[in-house]
Amino acid sequence: MVQNSMNTPTEQIEDDRPLWDVVLGVYGYPALLLAHKLKIFPLLADGPLSLTAICDKLNIKARPAEAILTTATAAGFLSFQDEYYSLTPIAEHYLLETSPSYFGYFWDLMIDDDQVHSFASLKKAILSDSPQVYEGAGIYHQSPEEQAEQVRRFTRGMYSFSITSALYWPGILDLSNYQTMLDIGGSSGVHSIGAVSKWPQLQAIVFDFPLVCEIAQEFIARHDRQDRIRTQEGNMWSDTLPAADLHFYSTVYNDWPPEKCNFLTAKSFNSLPSGGRIIIHGMLYNDEKTGPFAAAAFSMLMMGWTEGRSYSGSELSTMLREAGFQDIEVRPAFGYYSLVTGVKP
Repeated sequence: MVQNSMNTPTEQIEDDRPLWDVVLGVYGYPALLLAHKLKIFPLLADGPLSLTAICDKLNIKARPAEAILTTATAAGFLSFQDEYYSLTPIAEHYLLETSPSYFGYFWDLMIDDDQVHSFASLKKAILSDSPQVYEGAGIYHQSPEEQAEQVRRFTRGMYSFSITSALYWPGILDLSNYQTMLDIGGSSGVHSIGAVSKWPQLQAIVFDFPLVCEIAQEFIARHDRQDRIRTQEGNMWSDTLPAADLHFYSTVYNDWPPEKCNFLTAKSFNSLPSGGRIIIHGMLYNDEKTGPFAAAAFSMLMMGWTEGRSYSGSELSTMLREAGFQDIEVRPAFGYYSLVTGVKP
């Protein structure tokens, strides 16, 4: 029996803020993408500006400008003091294109393909259990040039959200005994760049489709690692894997259902020499699969874009164990990311 709320003691009323967080998040987070699209962050790179000055430079009125700026301030990307807005360290680190850790290419991808994560698209993905990215992007109707640009944007976005974690995780594991890292589905090659930057004896191979390899070479050259990293065109599902004693997958397992992940795990096990290591890098559920929220939301992102989902460290450890790997470990890496690793006996 539901009590009349007028007679319910205040301490017994459930806080409704989680409900508002859902509603307001729908509006709040796009405001940050709008701030990015309007180039508010680079506008403030040279120093603080007032609301009036920002409005004049962007040719927008005070009401919408203040709404976006306040949201960015509340989210921690801007500071507001003495009537002036300025960048916070996190914005300087991730939201200026001049920064080596620039995250904005991935935000561009989210803006350009916003139909993939619309409510209607995600509803269709849930009800059909199928990704919507190809239908939403109209990729089947694109010219070869348009498809190439789509791959370029996607690869650039993958580099953008991976660069910081790619420079961090190689310091977590001792890779001093390994000679060649095979970066499977390596996209931009960013994780190969991070690994060889940390371990001077290590060479790396980025293994991916031809156009992706071409784009990866640009990033490898940007970091001046052409002498340590090469690309090899191939299909991880059908082609023989190049010889290596270290296999690395970043967010690759998130793209696929368990049976395909098991296939990749077994293929790596059979390809690696004795003592070879596999590393899986991704956002993980906790073992109880009650969170964290980021991993759960990432699984929804996968619903729109891929056949995959998020996995727990326990689930990935089981995949490695069943394939024959030993000395299996789960370690936290940078931010929301973790590593799952094992060694072939």
